[in-house]
Amino acid sequence: MKRLQNRIAESRLALPLTAIYAIAAWAMMCALNCRKPAELVLFAVSAYLMAELNNRNALIRIYSRMVSCSFLVLGTMAAPATGSLDVLAVQLCFIAAYLLLFSAYQDKRAQGKMCHAFMFIGAASLIYPQSLFFVPILWVLIGTNLMAFSWRNFWSSVIGLTVPYWFAGGYCAMTGDLSIIEPHLTLRFWEVSAYGSDVTMGTALAFGLTLLATAIGTVHFLRNSYKDKIRTRMTYEMLITLAAFTAALAVLQPTYGAQLTGILMVNASVLVAHFFALTSTKLTNATFIMLTTLALAATAFNVLTCTPVPNNLSPWSL
Repeated sequence: MKRLQNRIAESRLALPLTAIYAIAAWAMMCALNCRKPAELVLFAVSAYLMAELNNRNALIRIYSRMVSCSFLVLGTMAAPATGSLDVLAVQLCFIAAYLLLFSAYQDKRAQGKMCHAFMFIGAASLIYPQSLFFVPILWVLIGTNLMAFSWRNFWSSVIGLTVPYWFAGGYCAMTGDLSIIEPHLTLRFWEVSAYGSDVTMGTALAFGLTLLATAIGTVHFLRNSYKDKIRTRMTYEMLITLAAFTAALAVLQPTYGAQLTGILMVNASVLVAHFFALTSTKLTNATFIMLTTLALAATAFNVLTCTPVPNNLSPWSL
């Protein structure tokens, strides 16, 4: 029996209608000077890459655009709190890295893909230095889940990771400005001083709803993973591991809740899309309606309480 969630998940109109909704919401935020067109462009590129991630890896075994739809809804919901250029740039880098890494499945000679994937992680670390904490986890998962670990791939990843720093080092040498490198010299894994101060209600709400979607998708997949192909199971297990690490890091470093919400959103979109598309009980249908309603309500709350971008530029300027 096809329920509301199934009709939406399998509909060819789901993605166009969701895209129209997301564009309209972002246009409203731009008009309110909460976000800017450059940020919308970056978010649109991320949404396109999420669609490519789904298409190239067959993440859902039926026709469904729920990965892209989930990403658009979660990204729009969180945009007033986490839609700044630096957060979106880090998110885009992680999506690009996932896209390249997943295509290297069982390929021990994927030096080019490894180099480029870790180059994106290195670029993300220039904006958000704590991105480097993901590198050891990715190396382990490349061996255990992608089954693509080799010394050639490893050293290619090291080279790729350092490429952005070659340019950053040259810039620092020419200008004498070490502000890009200094945060990397004081990295700490545990920073809880921000509780109750830098954590805004909007960020907490966005992270909480994204984490809820992650948890629901994770439980569903672990209970039904036997129905998917081995490669799909390996990919999802990799996403679940990275999501768990991201959530733990957000608890330890609440100061960077916006950046970590953006990263977690990538994993959450895939996991919850699998749940929406491949379940059809009364309980799951009610859960779908509940999550959708919560996302729309959170979007309205975040838009109504958003803080204008603190500059004197026009809300439509780049």
